[in-house]
Amino acid sequence: MFTFFWMTLLFFLWGSTKNTVESALGRPICSGGYCITLNEGEITTEAGLCVVIPCFFTMADGFTPKAIVWFKCEPWRRRCGDSDIVFHTNHDKVPSEFLGRVLLLDPDVSQGNCSIMINDLNTSDSGSYQLRVNGFYQGMADGLTFPSRTSLSVKGLYQRPTVMVPPLTEGQQATLTCTAPGLCSGSPPTITWMWRGKTEDYHVTGSTSALKTDNLTAVTQRHSSTLTFKPSAKHHNTNVICKVSFPGNITTEESVSLNISLLAKILNGSGCVQHAEVLTCVCISEGFPSPTITWPLLKDHTEYSVFNIVSNHTVNSTLSLRNPGNISVECFSNNENWEVKENLMVRRELSEEADHEKHVSVFGVLPWVIAGVSLCVHVFCMIYIWHLWNTRKKKKLTEDQTYVSLQKRDTSSEYDVIVQRPR
Repeated sequence: MFTFFWMTLLFFLWGSTKNTVESALGRPICSGGYCITLNEGEITTEAGLCVVIPCFFTMADGFTPKAIVWFKCEPWRRRCGDSDIVFHTNHDKVPSEFLGRVLLLDPDVSQGNCSIMINDLNTSDSGSYQLRVNGFYQGMADGLTFPSRTSLSVKGLYQRPTVMVPPLTEGQQATLTCTAPGLCSGSPPTITWMWRGKTEDYHVTGSTSALKTDNLTAVTQRHSSTLTFKPSAKHHNTNVICKVSFPGNITTEESVSLNISLLAKILNGSGCVQHAEVLTCVCISEGFPSPTITWPLLKDHTEYSVFNIVSNHTVNSTLSLRNPGNISVECFSNNENWEVKENLMVRRELSEEADHEKHVSVFGVLPWVIAGVSLCVHVFCMIYIWHLWNTRKKKKLTEDQTYVSLQKRDTSSEYDVIVQRPR
């Protein structure tokens, strides 16, 4: 029963880690009562992940197993040596590069399960793996190295993370989940989230859980990360990236496009103009999926036309209505996520007849205005000219008086005395 449990676990691990096994476990290979069952084909896996090498053994009567030893060496070598140890029940004999990275699935050696899991794989782990069982035979220390081997090939990592995206609606909090490939109990990977811009990638803004580990069994773990954010219109049709980094500078990533259900909204630029007996209204609405626009007032009218233009996620609806009367206009927009309505402002323009009368009135008054202004200008000019003439006349009179004064002879007696000469 216990053996059946481990067989089930092994097949579960193969399927979960997506390792390619060319054939299932073959029949036991026996010699002198000692039997081993290994995978008959090459086990192919990927760097950064983990792999299970399935193995079962039975020993001859009288042999009590106490320790498991695994070696890795080149296929052409007949027997691996102590320098090739990758696992030993006595951990002191394991090189540091394998210590803790190679695990025995069932530590109870007496059960005959020699299966191992190798974590944090790299291409150097490729090779031929050979088993040795140490113990006591009839009370004396003994051991057996099985000649049969299993081959492991580690390729570059091609698996990508799995990103789960729930339905996204604008303004409603959502959580994305990224699960790293592999079900390994080795070193946990580093998981990061990024937005992909037009020219570069940049880290997301939002609440992230860097790593979450779920223990599926004693030797299997699933690693994941979550991103919680509130979607908006700017996230629509953008890409979000989940990047997983394993030890040894091994990375993989997955990019998903986000489709955000945008709430229907009525945009600026919507409104109405009434000219004479015709009312023209424009309602512009945006949303994803594209919204539909309806005009509730049309149920009470028959003389109208409606013309819609759809561009990307924007709908432009134009309504022409004859003889509207004194009404209010409501635009109703909805998509499968949201519905919105708005009363549009109506701007009334003058009719052509009223407009003509306005122009006639203006042009009738204009000549009188021009005549008045012209008369004022003429009067001002006449006054100014008269002022200049009068000023020049006074100035000339003053100059003439001064000249006459200078030419007149002074005959006063005072001057006669001064100029008298002695005889």
